[in-house]
Amino acid sequence: MKQIQGPGIFLAQFAGDESPFNDFSEICKWASSLGFKAIQIPSWDGRLIDLQQAAESQAYCDDMKATASSFGLTISELSTHLQGQLVAVHPAYDEMFDGFAPDSVKNNPVARQKWAVQQMFWAAQASANLGLKSHATFSGALLWHTMYPWPQRPAGLVERGFEELASRWLPILDAFDEAGVDVCYELHPGEDLHDGLSFEAFLEATNHHPRANILYDPSHFVLQQLDYLAFIDIYHERIKAFHVKDAEFLPSGKAGVYGGYQGWLQRPGRFRSLGDGQIDFKAIFSKLTQYGFDGWAIMEWECCMKHPMDGAKEGAIFIAEHIIRPTEKAFDDFAGVELDHDLNNKILGL
Repeated sequence: MKQIQGPGIFLAQFAGDESPFNDFSEICKWASSLGFKAIQIPSWDGRLIDLQQAAESQAYCDDMKATASSFGLTISELSTHLQGQLVAVHPAYDEMFDGFAPDSVKNNPVARQKWAVQQMFWAAQASANLGLKSHATFSGALLWHTMYPWPQRPAGLVERGFEELASRWLPILDAFDEAGVDVCYELHPGEDLHDGLSFEAFLEATNHHPRANILYDPSHFVLQQLDYLAFIDIYHERIKAFHVKDAEFLPSGKAGVYGGYQGWLQRPGRFRSLGDGQIDFKAIFSKLTQYGFDGWAIMEWECCMKHPMDGAKEGAIFIAEHIIRPTEKAFDDFAGVELDHDLNNKILGL
């Protein structure tokens, strides 16, 4: 068996305009001081990384790795959640998702998508230059507005949607394949890839591309009331990245899984800091270890209640305490006997 690596931290929710969160070296020092061993970098945040330079300069990437290493840190993955979202945007969401794009391509969906695809190509090369094996992203969505089948979806609509989504992602997946990096889609409400069946539809449309994989985040499955442990049994071969994020679902007489348009604190399903929610992480770490997952356990902090600094400090300890060091022997080896063919035949009556 292999061992999960960790603890790591996704820096997206912590990057800011004040020290130590506005500088790569300083945020590395901060993360290390809390006990984290790896960082997942939001590639859209120019305070932490210049993605184009990382794609074009091995020396730049070597400097980044050296800086992280000086604080005892490894770079686990780059993230393109915002850019991946913009690979596929339904026109109904144009104005809302323009906030993810630079001013130069806002109010221009064609230019915005072209920018997003270029970002993904740079992310593939940057990941290779950094020596990474996995990459975290979103799929974007063309079908999300049809998620609930009312009015009835026209025949062939879903198939056509995944066909188009696949056509946009296949060149990107091929670029990551050339770079030797897995694309790990975070299955997330709002994305066309949001559960197991939608991921399967995408796999089918991409001819089961070997680089189309999963970032496993059980918190989103709790909010959808999906069995997050059975999910590992079914899809473990495609799980190549792991966000450790807690959540809870508190049944209500007023709202269900759609949340009633309420803020996060009032929703039945809400994200919590590690250990404060309902997720059985002991079972998750056990299953991932059982299936040989040896990637990084990355804390993603998104809590509607607790202060992020407290969540980060507690999260490093929480993950470290859940990592299982695999055994090198069976518990009953002491009672074992050497191979003896004659004895085996005798026991079998042969």
